[in-house]
Amino acid sequence: MTQHNRQIGAWGEQAAVDWLTERGYEIIARNVRTPYGEIDIVARQGDVTVLVEVKTLVSSKNFFPEHNITARKREHMLNAGQHYAMEHEIDHWQIDVIAVEGRPGSTPVITWFENVL
Repeated sequence: MTQHNRQIGAWGEQAAVDWLTERGYEIIARNVRTPYGEIDIVARQGDVTVLVEVKTLVSSKNFFPEHNITARKREHMLNAGQHYAMEHEIDHWQIDVIAVEGRPGSTPVITWFENVL
C-alpha cells in the first residue's frame, strides 16, 4: 500500500470514528488484529458491540467505496467478528460498513451500512 493510500485510509477511519462518536457510540478499539484480518473500529452503543469495516475512496464517479466489499472480504469480516466476539465474550454484536468519500481537508460524505452480515 502506498503512503498516499495509507493517508487516505487513516483519514477515512478518523472520519468514521468522528461520525460514530457524534452519534453516541463509544469507541472501544481501532485496528484490531485477528487471525482472520483486521477490524477497523470496535464501537459500542448500549449493549450492542459494532465491528466496523471502513472503506474510503477519493472519487466516486462510477464506483463507490462499498463496492470493495467482495465475497472474500465478507468472509474475512465474519470470521474476524466471530473470533473477536468469542475472545471478548460478547453476545450482542454486528458488523457494519462505513463508506467514506472525500479527501483530507474536505468534508467527508459518509454512507452507513448497518448489520451487513
